[in-house]
Amino acid sequence: MQKVDTKEAVGMVLCHDITMVIPGKFKGAAFKKGHIIRAEDVPELLKLGKDQIYIWECGAEFLHENEAAQRIAGASGGEGTTFTEPGEGKVRFIASVTGLLKVDVQGVCLVNDIEEVALSTRHTNLIVEKGDMIAATKVIPLVVKREKIELVEQVCKERGPLLEVKEIQSFRTGLITTGNEVYHGRIVDKFSPVVKEKLSRFDCPVPFHVILPDETTRITKSIMDFIKKGADMVIITGGMSVDPDDVTPSGIRATGAEIVTYGAPVFPGAMFILAYLGATPILGLPACVMYSKATIFDLILPRILAGERVTRREITRMGHGGLCLDCPHCSFPSCSFGKSV
Repeated sequence: MQKVDTKEAVGMVLCHDITMVIPGKFKGAAFKKGHIIRAEDVPELLKLGKDQIYIWECGAEFLHENEAAQRIAGASGGEGTTFTEPGEGKVRFIASVTGLLKVDVQGVCLVNDIEEVALSTRHTNLIVEKGDMIAATKVIPLVVKREKIELVEQVCKERGPLLEVKEIQSFRTGLITTGNEVYHGRIVDKFSPVVKEKLSRFDCPVPFHVILPDETTRITKSIMDFIKKGADMVIITGGMSVDPDDVTPSGIRATGAEIVTYGAPVFPGAMFILAYLGATPILGLPACVMYSKATIFDLILPRILAGERVTRREITRMGHGGLCLDCPHCSFPSCSFGKSV
């Protein structure tokens, strides 16, 4: 600590709280420890009887907590993120667009392995709204060694931004409803309305829709026709089990599409299929999508609409956190379903 004349303290850092008392109205810190003194603070400090104050001598090898937090945020934040001004040493990351939050989980762990540094985020692959808080950072002490923040910056330089928000795109979708029982009018199609409603949340139109019997060749032909007409994505409902008359997987394979996975370690949604015909994603949805509020479809769809090409390894890793508890009052996505470390 160093005692200095208040009038000479502009730009210096308070090392203790300065209390203000207004009888019957207020008692508390007028200026908090760590506050960087501004020119307009000087008259107020003098009114509080502080002709001299104690300031923190950082030294060139140290950074104040506010500057440290700003540097961490600047290094780790990427596209679709912005930051608040420091408050009590903490900087908050804010989504500057509505989209898919992407977190480099391993990178965040490497940053938090650096002593006295704290970076806390929301889960990766979460849909966030513009203005949502997505992360926060600070250092633990009032001042921190400069070299520790430089280590954070080095991690981010090597790995790239640790957080970003990818904007969601509007995909023109081709929807194929399968099933002899629906095609022949024996039951009402209750599947398509559910899928269309979920797509509407992301402003995805469905200009192409057909109801087909359980016939491989007709499913294959409709997929190809929709893509030729300009569909950005094709979704097929029904026919996804292993029964002999469930031919949706065969219809998808017959297009020549690359099958990423037939099956996923996610409940509900184990019988899900994901394929790509060139750049066009093809999704085969199991029956659970029709009646369960949250399924594999809700986990994969935002990633596809954010322009990601989902891999088999990414899907197999969804087993951790992929068990829905089927709560009586569903709170998805504000629950553990689909979340992983």
